[in-house]
Amino acid sequence: LNILVDTGSSNFAVAGVPDPDVTSYFNTKLSSTYKSQGIDVTVKYSQGSWTGVLGTDVITIPKGIYGSYTINIATILESENFFLPGVKWHGILGLAYDALAKPSSSVETFFDSLVRQAKIPNIFSLQMCGAGLPVSGSGTNGGSLVLGGIEPSLYKGDIWYTPIKEEWYYQVEILKLEVGGQNLELDCREYNADKAIVDSGTTLLRLPQKVFSAVVQAIARTSLIQEFSSGFWTGSQLACWDKTERPWSLFPKLSIYLRDENSSRSFRISILPQLYIQPILGIGENLQCYRFGISSSTNALVIGATVMEGFYVIFDRAQRRVGFAVSPCA
Repeated sequence: LNILVDTGSSNFAVAGVPDPDVTSYFNTKLSSTYKSQGIDVTVKYSQGSWTGVLGTDVITIPKGIYGSYTINIATILESENFFLPGVKWHGILGLAYDALAKPSSSVETFFDSLVRQAKIPNIFSLQMCGAGLPVSGSGTNGGSLVLGGIEPSLYKGDIWYTPIKEEWYYQVEILKLEVGGQNLELDCREYNADKAIVDSGTTLLRLPQKVFSAVVQAIARTSLIQEFSSGFWTGSQLACWDKTERPWSLFPKLSIYLRDENSSRSFRISILPQLYIQPILGIGENLQCYRFGISSSTNALVIGATVMEGFYVIFDRAQRRVGFAVSPCA
């Protein structure tokens, strides 16, 4: 089964019945090792939700950690806005902490089970390589999930670490934001309202309303373009340019400053326009259309896939920190 890797939730769940948007599913009746726990479970995401039944089964991972391991698995029996048309995955792997596991934190997470049984170090890392590739379309925009360590060939330069503030989501602390090198000058509490998290299961960079407005104003001010329709910034409209043009040169870079491990310092991750002005689809022979990869949020700043695609991200649970290094595949 293909599984969506989600650092913003904590249940491992796969389709347990046929679904029009899923090409295959896990039929528990055909598994001699599956044991139902008879416990109903519902998980809601910022978009979509599912309901299913908790059980255990034995898994193997195609590459790397040899052996088979018994883990908790929810089979999805009903869902809403979860499996979407054209998705290539059949389930979700929640890699956040057990505090977020449903129906309770006593449900051991997939990764905790693996650390315990395979005796691998309590660290995983993720390199997502979708950046700059049309959101729908062919081509490989895969990446790597490394369980139990860090793979040197997946990054360049140094790894910079920021402490995990609370172990539920991967909650971090953001100190300031810059657009085109200019500080937004907001109180740092605004950036962390009411939390800032690193979440591979969220597509865009999501910013609290106040921060979002300030960022849009700053980008509009510093970009070299004519007036943009407000629909582009809110995500309801695309912007199109001639295929020969690369509009990225018209936009500023964004920098997010995170608290460093040495707490008196900070470091920044820079988000180039190539990450947040995202090609979607071409129109006819000569137009290429783009969407704005940043949206507003009511309850969190979310460093989602839009940002993570620029970096190799290390979830060092053993030392309670998240690391960022430049990714060569971005």
